[in-house]
Amino acid sequence: MALGLFGLTACNGYDATAPDDARERPSAAGSAAFATGPHGHPVDCRTAKCVALTFDAGPSVRTPQILHILGAYHVHATFFTLGKNHVLKHPEMVRQMVADGDEVETLTWSHQILTKISSAAIRREITRGQDAVEKVTGVRPMLLRPPQGRTSDRVTAICRQLGVAEVEWSADGADYKTTDPALITQRILRKTRPDGIILLHDLVDPTGVGYNGTITAIPDIISALQAKGYTFVTVTQLLAPGSPQPGKVYK
Repeated sequence: MALGLFGLTACNGYDATAPDDARERPSAAGSAAFATGPHGHPVDCRTAKCVALTFDAGPSVRTPQILHILGAYHVHATFFTLGKNHVLKHPEMVRQMVADGDEVETLTWSHQILTKISSAAIRREITRGQDAVEKVTGVRPMLLRPPQGRTSDRVTAICRQLGVAEVEWSADGADYKTTDPALITQRILRKTRPDGIILLHDLVDPTGVGYNGTITAIPDIISALQAKGYTFVTVTQLLAPGSPQPGKVYK
């Protein structure tokens, strides 16, 4: 499945909200729950050194390997899933993500670039992606990763109407460009800061060009950041005690 290039910044620009700003302004409608660390203690990202690990484009045949690694390191991640040919093809993997305590959100239905399609098509891409996850898990995703990170005022306005918040990233392993796990790891470690959102991919490239180094890189990324004092949390937990707000773009 050809998805095109990943990791581009938004082509029309956007106003992003940092996690620490979200934490300072908890919603009157309710706050997100704090994360739980590997020893069962609450993790408050207002004081802890937190980072969110996210995976785009799955689930795929590699998902079980990713989940095994996350479990071994007592790490929870956020998966931005594709509905077509992914969620509906591998529902058991999606259910396992939830059972493991991971966050399952949407990357849309079929990875169309939202800034290039009509408003009606944007709504369909988002809602069909949500529908697919809800059908499998019973929980409707409220976080969207716009494909290629491309968003705009129009996309954001539609997200607000749909009750959805967008999530960008601050550290990109560019694992779509290389099969070298050391290079993927180096890119992530160089860019990661407290409150960072890491982007990797849960995808099999049928051409064999990319993604093949991702699985090998994940343990090195996790262990190196844990050694630096980072705690891994989901995106929603990164914002706690605030919670994702519709129409906001978090980065």
